[in-house]
Amino acid sequence: IERMRKMYLSAPLPFVGQKRMFAKEFMKVLEQYPDGTLFVDLFGGSGLLSHIAKSLKPHSTVIYNDFDNYRFRMKHIPQTNQLLADIREIVGNSVPRHKIIKGELRERILSRIEQEEKTTGYVDFITLSSSILFSMKYKLSVQDMRKEALYNNIRKTGYPECTDYLEGLEIVSCDYKEVFNRYKDTPGVVFLVDPPYLSTDVGTYNMYWNMADYLDVLNVLKGHSYVYFTSNKSSILELCEWIGRNRDLGNPFENCTKVEFNAHMNYNSSYTDMMLYKKEAA
Repeated sequence: IERMRKMYLSAPLPFVGQKRMFAKEFMKVLEQYPDGTLFVDLFGGSGLLSHIAKSLKPHSTVIYNDFDNYRFRMKHIPQTNQLLADIREIVGNSVPRHKIIKGELRERILSRIEQEEKTTGYVDFITLSSSILFSMKYKLSVQDMRKEALYNNIRKTGYPECTDYLEGLEIVSCDYKEVFNRYKDTPGVVFLVDPPYLSTDVGTYNMYWNMADYLDVLNVLKGHSYVYFTSNKSSILELCEWIGRNRDLGNPFENCTKVEFNAHMNYNSSYTDMMLYKKEAA
């Protein structure tokens, strides 16, 4: 973790989609707002955007919507570090870095995780995944981990506790629409909007996310100052530009009939074919 004037430029624990690559550019954006501005982080995630905003604007109120309970994971860093230390000891020098863990060692690791969950009732599977699964794979249970190959990506040291990381933030945990409605009429409010990306894996988020949800978020942007994050996978900028050029189209599928057919490519991959039709009156 890079630190500058008590400012972290990456989140203390792994989080899918944390904005560490944007940290310095985000800081430049914040310069245009006076200290004392209200910042509302609607999809707080790892809290990195909220942390940076509060660090740069210490007199500002920063609302961090911790819908994914990141603070709970941070609270358990000592426990997570001990579990990782035990796994590190199990592996020892038997498996080179980034190589697959097989046989007895694999079973001992999975058994140790099961023991942790049984005795303490908690395992930070996201942090654990980053140490023993292939890069960018995340599983939320031992059962799901058993379906994957294990790799020796184990950190050589524990995670720092960073007790000051969320210091000064006002933390809530609820649906982003509820948070938005609470502050939408506040003069000068700036919304930080980093929803799960479209066409990416959202399995580690505490929500189900479909196309309508992505489009609903755009209602937040209208008439407000905001910092919004997306990716080219979503094509949402193209979509909005196209809608802007075809404002009178409306919904061409309104009142049509839809027929669906579930197709299977193999044992674990399927998709839905759709046919939509409508006969206009003569």
